[in-house]
Amino acid sequence: MEKVHISSQFDADLEAVRSRLLQMGGMVEQQLRNAMAAYITGERELVEQVRSTEDSINMMEIELDDRCTHLIARRQPTAGDLRLIMAVIKITTDLERVGDEAAKIGRIVGQMHDSGIAKLNGFSDIHVAANMAVGMLKDALDAFARVDVVAAERIIKQDRQIDNEFRSLLRELITFMMEDPRTISTALGVVWIAKALERVGDHAKNIAEYVVFVAEGTDVRHSGGPADTAL
Repeated sequence: MEKVHISSQFDADLEAVRSRLLQMGGMVEQQLRNAMAAYITGERELVEQVRSTEDSINMMEIELDDRCTHLIARRQPTAGDLRLIMAVIKITTDLERVGDEAAKIGRIVGQMHDSGIAKLNGFSDIHVAANMAVGMLKDALDAFARVDVVAAERIIKQDRQIDNEFRSLLRELITFMMEDPRTISTALGVVWIAKALERVGDHAKNIAEYVVFVAEGTDVRHSGGPADTAL
């Protein structure tokens, strides 16, 4: 009976950590959406929401790291349970960094509007990149929630698309600046926002790679497919 009790409690602890991570992911996703909404509308309240959320996300990273460390120390998990805890630690770091990128976008948007610089009206490619980045992050978190390897592999391949979108965006911004030097200040701000979105895509790809690791025990980072060894 005691072993059953310990096992049940461990399962509950694992589920609590997993749920907390998904909660953090939801907060980060909303922070990113708010940052881009602030770019579109210029609403100061949205910029402040992005900034205030950053502190909460940082605290959640510390909390999850602490909970995972204690789980490893107390329960000494193995195999799939250990892979899950390791993935949570790594994904937590990626989510915190996505939060940093969202906060960076918020700061840039705030500076643009404080300086009286309007967004590039009719400049739609930044919205395409933003929707792609947010979609990748959401899909990566959904794949983690379901431990969906097929979805994870699709997200990993999609990272190339957002890289291509960034390069296309950069070329268009350079054209804007060359044709009308008055757009230089605005265009440079958009470049930094686009770069932040590209990094969000990188972190979403990382999360997808950890899903494969949890499900199959293979490390597909820095490679085109599963690694030769498994945990």
